[in-house]
Amino acid sequence: MTIFWRNTLTLAGAATLSLGIAYAQAPDLSDPPAIEGEAVGDHGSHTLRMGLGLSDTSPQYLSSRYFADILEQRTEGRITVNIFPNSQLGDDVQMMEMLQTGSLDMSYPSSSPATTYVQELAVFDLPFLLPSREAAIAVMQSDTAQRMLDAFEGTGIKALTFSENGYRQLTNSARAVESPEDVAGLDVRGLSVRTMENPVHLSIWETLGANPTPMAFGELFSAMEQGVVDGQENPWSTILTSNFYEVQDYGSETRHVYTPFIMMISERTWDRLAPEYQELVQEAARQSAEYEIQLATEYDDWSREQLEERGMQVTRLNDEQIAAFQEAVQPVYDRWAPRIGEDLIAEIQSIVESNQ
Repeated sequence: MTIFWRNTLTLAGAATLSLGIAYAQAPDLSDPPAIEGEAVGDHGSHTLRMGLGLSDTSPQYLSSRYFADILEQRTEGRITVNIFPNSQLGDDVQMMEMLQTGSLDMSYPSSSPATTYVQELAVFDLPFLLPSREAAIAVMQSDTAQRMLDAFEGTGIKALTFSENGYRQLTNSARAVESPEDVAGLDVRGLSVRTMENPVHLSIWETLGANPTPMAFGELFSAMEQGVVDGQENPWSTILTSNFYEVQDYGSETRHVYTPFIMMISERTWDRLAPEYQELVQEAARQSAEYEIQLATEYDDWSREQLEERGMQVTRLNDEQIAAFQEAVQPVYDRWAPRIGEDLIAEIQSIVESNQ
């Protein structure tokens, strides 16, 4: 029996999904691929709770719905995934801790806070390591990346697959940023920039002369609204779907870090699943990750344009300006390469060079 997904999620034209922001015109996103494959055997029923940091308009959420639909249809309703977006269940750090204890079944954090469990993941936090999306995808699909996923074994977390969070861009409410000197301020104070709770990210912004402030994502909007921090850095799609344009006047297309997402499941939940269910969950994770990367790609430029339409002044840095940032953050490599692993960095740089 071949099963096909009934497409009820349309974002082109009239949306059937309740969107969290008032889109003047929704992006022309690709529909989810049809779900194909035989229904698996009956190995009992499971209801899985999945926590997400981002909103229900994000590529992360839309692809997670596709993941849930694959499982539901290929188990004929015996596996149900209930998704909780918008950090309802906690931030990335808290949700990973919940995976360890088995109080949450699944989560989808960025790789940056996951370095607590697998230190090698910090390689993705190095600035300007992945110069193109094609190179980034090649790295995420490599044997090198699979070894990082496998390294979660024994932590209480099973890492299923990488997908795209995307290139991180800087926004703030103080001034336009075109150079490292604009971050440091020179004749005015340096920008206070919210970062993830990640030491390499802290090092990047300290090196640029900013005042980095680690903070949970769920607290960020109110912190910017109240002036606790000047700005933040995230992909354009996250900036848009989180309504950050309401409290951020300036954006700079720095593309300073490419951050993956990691779809995770609690080892306790995984161990309760029959082997055939485990195989299906892994397959569905990979299929939905491919769809998420496609959505994130389609969202990126459109999101930047939407932010400009909503009043954000976006500076698109040229090659010379990007080179100035690359030179300014070289001390981050000097400090962190020995800790992360120079061989690992060289391995990834080799993959990048092969896909340029």
